[in-house]
Amino acid sequence: MATNNKSVRTYELEFKQLLEGAFRTRAYFADFFGGGIEALDGVENNENAFYVKTSDIPVVVGTYDTGENVAFGTGTANSTRFGERTEIVYSNTPVPYTWDWAIHEGIDRHTVNNNLDFAIADRLDLQAQAKIRQFNANHGKFISDSAGHTEELATLDGDGVLALFNKLSNYFVNNEVIGTKVAKVKPELYNVIIDMPQTTVEKHSSANIDENTIVKFKGFEIQEVPDAQFAEGETAYAYVKDIGKAFTGINTARTIESEDFDGVALQGAGKAGEFVLEANKAAIVKVTSGGGGGVEG
Repeated sequence: MATNNKSVRTYELEFKQLLEGAFRTRAYFADFFGGGIEALDGVENNENAFYVKTSDIPVVVGTYDTGENVAFGTGTANSTRFGERTEIVYSNTPVPYTWDWAIHEGIDRHTVNNNLDFAIADRLDLQAQAKIRQFNANHGKFISDSAGHTEELATLDGDGVLALFNKLSNYFVNNEVIGTKVAKVKPELYNVIIDMPQTTVEKHSSANIDENTIVKFKGFEIQEVPDAQFAEGETAYAYVKDIGKAFTGINTARTIESEDFDGVALQGAGKAGEFVLEANKAAIVKVTSGGGGGVEG
């Protein structure tokens, strides 16, 4: 809500709501981050967004020892049938902001040719949409950098694609990855999947050649994503939904009366970042279009 100060009006809350709404509908990798972005307005910490409790203590599977002199007999008060006790301690792990964004526009009452308040609302909405394009670019890079495994698409044809998805399926099953599997793919790969003999009505496939759509293939939800969202040499990202977190902190979103023209400067600034637990990286696979197949990330 804007303040009553006529020279400066703040819009952090409005911009937060616009960002959250635009993210749900325009973010290509929203499902990786639980379907939404954590947007905080009025942030003060300029380094870390939040802290998570983490523990790298392995789970020890022991046995219950029923020996005659364990906890009884000569072992009374100096032994236990439960085995060695492991103390569990969690650490506070900081999650930092890793990139930032800004807004700097001017709206002159003499030239805007529209209601000033309407123009401000319109520009905030458009800026929110533009920020989602920044989020998309950073999120694709983050997923690529976080991948715990890499597979290669040897050939961009039906045989190559089928072999790839068989490898992806085997990888997720053998690593006991639980959850809804998604494959975000480039348009050229998407179209090969649509055109494959395996995606036919006779095989009860969900592919629709008329609409150029497919819901699932080999257990993966298939979604087409523009080329620009992938790192160079990469053609697909496969992962399980809801394993990461995307966030942004809004330091400023305001209008301020300008001394240089009869109107207001529309300004904003914030920081953003992404997070995934180290253990969850095994549930992320990037697909290259040549070289490095079947290797750990």
